[in-house]
Amino acid sequence: MPIAPSAQLGQNVQIFHPTLVNLYGCAVGDDTKIGTFVEIQKNAAIGARCKISSHTFICEGVTIEDEVFIGHGVMFTNDLRPRATAVDGKLQTEADWKVIPTVVKKGASIGSGAVILCGLTIGERAMIGAGAVVTRDVPADTTVAGVPARMRGGA
Repeated sequence: MPIAPSAQLGQNVQIFHPTLVNLYGCAVGDDTKIGTFVEIQKNAAIGARCKISSHTFICEGVTIEDEVFIGHGVMFTNDLRPRATAVDGKLQTEADWKVIPTVVKKGASIGSGAVILCGLTIGERAMIGAGAVVTRDVPADTTVAGVPARMRGGA
């Protein structure tokens, strides 16, 4: 079931290929557009009038405010030290780790192929360059690019 009943969709949300997305337990605001092969996990929130491009992964704990652009193939994370197993060697469950939240503020833009580590805030109207790996907070109205992402100037 690509769009689970637990997904809360606002008015006029456009999903271009509903059978080729995976949305569950998330909230998506009014007038947002979602491309093909996008996954938005439980406890993720997307604001109004956003554009989420194809092949993007938005994991649990990510909050995206209104009017945000997310390019193709953007990856968010929610665990700084992921492991497959717990100390005892058994596969980890949700009880073995804590989600580390990330916030993308109103009007920000994230270029294609960017990776956003967890626990960060991307400021209002900030610009993230294509392919950037964002490892620290990005102030409002600034541009960052590179690996790791570094300040390049104003937005």
